[in-house]
Order: sequence, then C-alpha cells, then structure tokens
Amino acid sequence: MTTTPEHDKRIADLTFASVYPHYISKVEKKGRTIEELHQVIKWLTGFDDNKLQKLIDEKVTFETFFSQANLNPNAHLIRGVICGYRIEDIETPLTRQTRYLDKLVDELAKGRKMEKILRQ
Repeated sequence: MTTTPEHDKRIADLTFASVYPHYISKVEKKGRTIEELHQVIKWLTGFDDNKLQKLIDEKVTFETFFSQANLNPNAHLIRGVICGYRIEDIETPLTRQTRYLDKLVDELAKGRKMEKILRQ
C-alpha cells in the first residue's frame, strides 16, 4: 500500500514524546500497566527504560526514534489493520515501523496476552 508523501512526512516529523502520553492513557484505561507498555516498546525497539526516557526528554521525532532502534527480527510478523492501513502492505519503512508500534499498543489495550503481542 502506498501512503502519500505528506502522510509519511507527518509521521516522520511527529515527536514520540507527543504520542507517548496517549499510549499510556490508552493502555491504562483498559487495565494494563506502563511496565507492560515498556515491555512492548522494548521488544519492538530494543530500548530499555533509561534510553526510552532519554528519547522522550529529547523530544525526538519518530524518524530519529526508529533510526536509533534495533528493530526486533520478528516485527514483520505484526499484521492487521491500524488507522485504516494494512500494516504488511505499507511500503514506507518508517511509516510501517510506526504502525507496528501502534498495533502493539492497540493489542495491549485490547487485553491480548503478552506472549501473542510479542510474537513468541
């Protein structure tokens, strides 16, 4: 699936720090914890809590966030629709990686078991 250049640029320029509170709110409303959210983020990116906090404090863009990530080799197993896009069909790597994270947060909020979320 081809996204528009404008869409891809908007995602690239969005700061992780601006979205992170929404992730927290989403999972906590459904009875999940920040620790579980961090576990999901760590699985996808390799970031520990200290690195994650540093990136939040620096207000890095998603482009910088994912350029510093060590993407999990099983990330390609994340499939489905998020924000109207079928993840496996998104051609732009950064947009696909961002949607991976969105999908994992969604699954966490929906009560999916951690073993399934982490594609183990």
